[in-house]
Amino acid sequence: MPSSDDPAGTGTAPRPRGRSRLPAALGAALVLLGVGAWLVGAAAPRARERAVGGNLPVATGATDEQDMSANNSPSIARSPVDARRLAVVNRVDLPLFSCAVNVSADGGGTWTPSTIPFPEGEELPARCFAPDLAFGADGTLYVSFVTLIGEGNTPNAAWTVSSGDGGRTFSTPRKALGPLAFQVRIAADPTVAGRIHLSWLQAAEVALFQFPTTGNPVLSMRSDDGGTTWGPHVRVSPAERARVVAPSIVTGPDGLVLVLYLDLLDDRLDYAGAHAGRGGDPYPGRWSLVVGRSTDGGATFRSAEVDRDIVPWERFIVFFPPTPSIATDPSGRRVYVAFHDARLGDADVWLWASDDGGRTFGARRRVNDTARKDGTAQYLPRIAVAPDGRVDVVYYDRRADRKDLMNEVSLQSSGDLGRSFGPRVRLSDRSFSSRIGFGAFREMPDLGSRLAVTSTDRRALALWADTRAGTASLPKQVLARQVVAFAPGSAWRTPLRVGGGVLVLAGLVAFVAGLRPRRPDPTEDDEDDVPVEATGRRAPLEANAVADEG
Repeated sequence: MPSSDDPAGTGTAPRPRGRSRLPAALGAALVLLGVGAWLVGAAAPRARERAVGGNLPVATGATDEQDMSANNSPSIARSPVDARRLAVVNRVDLPLFSCAVNVSADGGGTWTPSTIPFPEGEELPARCFAPDLAFGADGTLYVSFVTLIGEGNTPNAAWTVSSGDGGRTFSTPRKALGPLAFQVRIAADPTVAGRIHLSWLQAAEVALFQFPTTGNPVLSMRSDDGGTTWGPHVRVSPAERARVVAPSIVTGPDGLVLVLYLDLLDDRLDYAGAHAGRGGDPYPGRWSLVVGRSTDGGATFRSAEVDRDIVPWERFIVFFPPTPSIATDPSGRRVYVAFHDARLGDADVWLWASDDGGRTFGARRRVNDTARKDGTAQYLPRIAVAPDGRVDVVYYDRRADRKDLMNEVSLQSSGDLGRSFGPRVRLSDRSFSSRIGFGAFREMPDLGSRLAVTSTDRRALALWADTRAGTASLPKQVLARQVVAFAPGSAWRTPLRVGGGVLVLAGLVAFVAGLRPRRPDPTEDDEDDVPVEATGRRAPLEANAVADEG
């Protein structure tokens, strides 16, 4: 009779199946190794950035109590043949519309003012206005500006000058454009010496605070001899975009030219000056952010829409709109665009990236690391791309003031092609009012159209319009500057942390698998599963199966 230990009556009792401890032991070893690798990676030096020293002015007039100039809208450029040579130009709104130029030969440590010769035959008093600049491939500095007509700031003509000594002296101005060329910007080809490009908004007529007619296009043109002669005007914005403003031009290798601009769509409030130059609620509709792209050196342009859902944040005077920022990496293939909007209820800085030279753009990414919908504004971003690909974004920042009035200036950087940004570095060592500037008496103070930043692998230099020396009745604005230093992290930090995590995961899987009992395999030739015949010889499995069935 079969016993409970021998249910088949075979005369033998099966032995319990054993477990292999090798997988569990291997898993435990992998977990320990992975934890060790992660700890070593976490302890390795990480990339760090910090503001160096305090804020310093660019111009000496900043410390002169008699100087009440309103300096804003800076542009900065670095020579490609001598990284220590820098130049800065900016717009001056008060006491007279004018422009300023400052140059540095020591990487921005000290600055020297320079003067642009005034064109002969232009209306006096001499008023250079709204300048921009670029260094050419051979180190020549080019500056564009407009001259004004009448008592306001209406452009009468656009001009260019050049300098072979980093901006200490300039050539005689050369006329590039006629009347009503607004928002003129300049860029230089990074590989072809003497090749420069202009972009601008060409108006047909103007009135107080407005363009009275639509259809004013964004145009571009090219010079191959440093501005002595110019090619034809080329339309950048298509005719169906009737209210375009704020063009900004950049160039890349192999004839790449990109012009970023805003399409205000149906916004008559700002474009047609329906606000009469007074502050108040912003236009309640939407704008579009567009790039005109040329791969033939500016001969033809095609449009690429970056985002058609830009939510306006505040009103502006159409002649001086907030300018979105565009930059490329050294290859020209990776393109970045930044601007602010209020899609979350208050102004935030957003970044869009293209990995095909500006043909298409990916999803927007929020740059500022404030809480969403915190009721404070982050706005007017400016991008620079370091030679190693690091992306730096500088912007005005009101996070410290719950009343949303006092500005700081912040910089945030990305080391992964703009996919994520590190914590902000505060650049301004004091807060300053956002309500001081030309137009403050109309509740529309103007801090300018842009900030400025230039970046190397180890440094970033940012500039902005600072109002700490001004008051509501004396709206002085000073160009302030701040250096940010970047300390590279260990090259092993990320691989060790990622590799350690993978090892821990693999080890846990192996450890759990090693603890599970092995399931019987009916096809396995196991001595413990084969009965012994009376003759003492083992029967084949097939015979054993037949006997069990019987």
